Amino acid sequence: MEAISGMIVRSCAGHDKGMFMVITAVEGDFAFVCDGKARKLAKPKRKRIKHLRFTNTVTDMENITDKKLRSVIRDYTLKSDPGNL
Repeated sequence: MEAISGMIVRSCAGHDKGMFMVITAVEGDFAFVCDGKARKLAKPKRKRIKHLRFTNTVTDMENITDKKLRSVIRDYTLKSDPGNL
């Protein structure tokens, strides 16, 4: 699967292991990811693509804010595993 902007991913390495994030940009072997809380849209985390697990969910990144991003991730988490939160 190819990394694209707006895709919801799960981190599988690093201090943010297990967290859901959204890809904001892709450059070579790296993706820039945000979660709207610890990593805001203004300062995304640069992460190797091999350290991410892709989902089949892609969100529209046009006119998105940190608050909307948190809402998208929360809704996805509740949908995929309601007992998680």
